[in-house]
This record gives sequence, structure tokens and C-alpha cells, in this order.
Amino acid sequence: MIDGSCHCGTVRFRLDAAIAELTTCDCSLCARRNAVMAKVPEEALTILAGEAALTLYQWNTRRAKHYFCNRCGIYVFHRKRAAPDHFGVNVFCLHGFDPASVPVRATEGKGMSVEDPAARPDWPGPRPG
Repeated sequence: MIDGSCHCGTVRFRLDAAIAELTTCDCSLCARRNAVMAKVPEEALTILAGEAALTLYQWNTRRAKHYFCNRCGIYVFHRKRAAPDHFGVNVFCLHGFDPASVPVRATEGKGMSVEDPAARPDWPGPRPG
């Protein structure tokens, strides 16, 4: 088990999963927040404290759900668009975890479809015809 938290400690969580790989993503959101994530099944993530302090951010298809602490602003985890039964967890929120201990794989999010009619032009990806 690995414990994690946001910067201020309001949001605390636990992972009950082995982390064999980390991922980065080149979508506009992940690239701007410089995210490095561990993918875990939803049943492996338990929120221990601060659930009420989580702020949800959604965009485009609104399938992915990005959670931030509303006190310190740190991105802690998100429910994945491409795998909605998994979470991507911010590895820099994990206590005692060495990100250099596992390989990092770049994933391609730039090419995912942009379906929001109000999408900003700097959101890459194919648009509906």
C-alpha cells in the first residue's frame, strides 16, 4: 500500500496496487500540468480524508474527471477518459514513492477527438465533421 496526499494534506488517499509503469500524456491539460501518472484500477484507490475538498474539472467529452484539492490546488488524480474504470494518480503526491524506480511511457492524448462545440483552438485533436 502507498499513501498519498495533496500539498496541504487536506486530501489523503491510499493505493492498494503495485505500480509497474508511469505514464505521461501530451494532451493540452496533461502537458500544461506536466503530469506523471500511475494508472490504477478504481478499486485500488481509497480516499482517506478530504473528499469534500476535491474540486472536479471536466472538459471536452467530460468523460475524464480531473480532481484537484480546493485548498492548495494540487492535481491528485483523475478518472481516465480512455479507461474510465481506472484512475491516473499524480505520482508526486505519493509518499515515499520513487518515480525513478519504474519506467515511464509516453501516451498520446493529442490525437484524441475534440467533441466540445466550444473547444478552444489550442486543444489539439480531430474535430467532428
